[in-house]
Amino acid sequence: MIRPPARPAPAGTVYFSLLGPLTAVRDGRPLPLGPRKQRLVLATLLARPNTPVPVDVLTDAVWPDDPPRTARKNLQVYVSAARALLGSTGDEGRDRVVHGCGGYRLTIGEGELDTLRFRSLARAGRAAGERGDLRTAARLLREALDLWEGPPLNDLRDSTGVAEEAERLEARCLTVYEDWAETEIELGRAAVAVDGLRDLVERHPLRERLRVAWMNSLHQSGRQAEALAVYDDYRQLLARELGLEPSPAMAALYRAMLGRGRTARPAAAGREAAHGTALPAAPRDFTGRREELRELLALLGSPDERVVVVSGPVGSGKSALALRAAHLLDDGFPDGRFHVQVRREDGSARTPAEVLGELGRLCGVRAPGGSGVPAESAVTAASAVTAESAVTAESAVAADSALPADATVPVGPERGPAAVAVSQGAADAWQRWLSLHRALIVLDDVPDEAFVRGLLPRSGPSSVVLTARGQLAGLAPVHRIALGALADGEALELLAKLIGPGRLRTDPAAALRIVRACGALPLAVGVGGMRLAVLRHLPLAEYADRLGDPSAALDELVAGDISVRLRMASGWQDLSADDRRALGRLAGPAQEGGVTLDGAMEALGCGERAAIRTVESLIDAGAVTSPAGEVTAHAALYEVPRLLCLYAREREEGRFSPG
Repeated sequence: MIRPPARPAPAGTVYFSLLGPLTAVRDGRPLPLGPRKQRLVLATLLARPNTPVPVDVLTDAVWPDDPPRTARKNLQVYVSAARALLGSTGDEGRDRVVHGCGGYRLTIGEGELDTLRFRSLARAGRAAGERGDLRTAARLLREALDLWEGPPLNDLRDSTGVAEEAERLEARCLTVYEDWAETEIELGRAAVAVDGLRDLVERHPLRERLRVAWMNSLHQSGRQAEALAVYDDYRQLLARELGLEPSPAMAALYRAMLGRGRTARPAAAGREAAHGTALPAAPRDFTGRREELRELLALLGSPDERVVVVSGPVGSGKSALALRAAHLLDDGFPDGRFHVQVRREDGSARTPAEVLGELGRLCGVRAPGGSGVPAESAVTAASAVTAESAVTAESAVAADSALPADATVPVGPERGPAAVAVSQGAADAWQRWLSLHRALIVLDDVPDEAFVRGLLPRSGPSSVVLTARGQLAGLAPVHRIALGALADGEALELLAKLIGPGRLRTDPAAALRIVRACGALPLAVGVGGMRLAVLRHLPLAEYADRLGDPSAALDELVAGDISVRLRMASGWQDLSADDRRALGRLAGPAQEGGVTLDGAMEALGCGERAAIRTVESLIDAGAVTSPAGEVTAHAALYEVPRLLCLYAREREEGRFSPG
């Protein structure tokens, strides 16, 4: 049965439900939704309300394997049927489903769709909890949960696309249930949540936050033996299925229950209030990357994918893609979305202690010894997460005000510069926070695997996006998205946004020469476009000629304080001395349209095996791109971005100047 919206809707309004089977009612009477493919289209549009849904997303939902040639025409028929069902909106009688450049957009209100009402109630409940009004929080969260009728869209999950949307909705429902259960525990009313938590743990046995809430609810209800058994069962399950241990936070809670006995009631190991969203402004000139953006949104919306690496050469738009996705996922991460820049302005890497300190301040992580985790759970042993850059212990402590300032500085001749280690107490506090929250963390411009390994979630529903020039091959299991150059059409679209489409149309051939001379890298096209926007008198053909001159191209790609050469220099510093030397030698033949293995052997002056190892090292560092499909080493054509080739030649010939 579908519950009507909490807010009254005008007579004749259609009310849709996704939190269960897809259904619709008008004036209390169920409505027929048509054949299965029509319902798949409707479900996909409703799952992304008031947001453009690309045509290819709808196509994949209806025909996941082999769409017919008439797929677009058939979609138009299904969308027309949806329009007829939904009716018009507003006083002007506008269609609810309209088609634009981003796809089909369905306009629908909170009183017409259960997921929108659910989101509104959940946000209000969390806001009440953050104000300290726990009774109101519990009531509003429970009201949201009353809309949850079972697995979302359970009648259409045989479609992969719809199943992904359904899993995203279910993850959101589970997070709200955890919020509600923890609030009831804090109010001393744990008994009302015990049975529901048990049922959900049976369906989601590896979801640690549910287990923690169940443990607390049993313990608070005087059922200590059962609470301890929940931990033991989970520990055995993790060891058997994944070879892992429960998080330090859960282990600390278990030890606390053992020590306190049956009479004490531990405070709910619930989530501290997240501190909202800390993201830079969305990139206004973001262009292209449609497939990559779609893939990233799907991965971050999945309950199973926790870490995604976005890699690519300098200037390929990694940060812009990650931020674009983060801004679009505002309702997918109720505990916040946070961005941290891993490097300083000069391109050098910060220390893990500094980054963890900033994460702690942004997310409101409580230090060990505060409420929630017993103080004795914090230990002083340094973790394995270390920084490669030289800093002092005092700078790390100053940067880590939200987490324990007990970083240690291991010094030894084999280490070279002192490396600041993150304290185990700080690492445990961070992992505890991750295990209890659903947040999105963007760590931007990561230097290597060792830097972030200790910052990644071991458990819990949070997700992390890493952007890096290199492949971060030592991280596993993670999902990887590799970025290269833009397609010509996308690069021209970006240039038109900066100089105006009218000016681009005056000489489209010259515009194409400009973006190709920039290697179709978003950074370079953007800087060239900003320069042309200021030099309005400069003909496109003349600027294309300047960029086409290898000795002058990097000089031309400067706009104010933004220099492509300086960005290339930062990437160059990340390379080992051997990789720099090899890249300088490969730059010449690579500039002529790529280099084969035989060409690499000749340029490097080495044998086949040594050339393969060298080229693969440069691929791992993000300086060389390889074919997307499987090919033998002799058949592969390896490419180096044009501007990186020019920079490498400068360094090889001793012509480098930092300007």
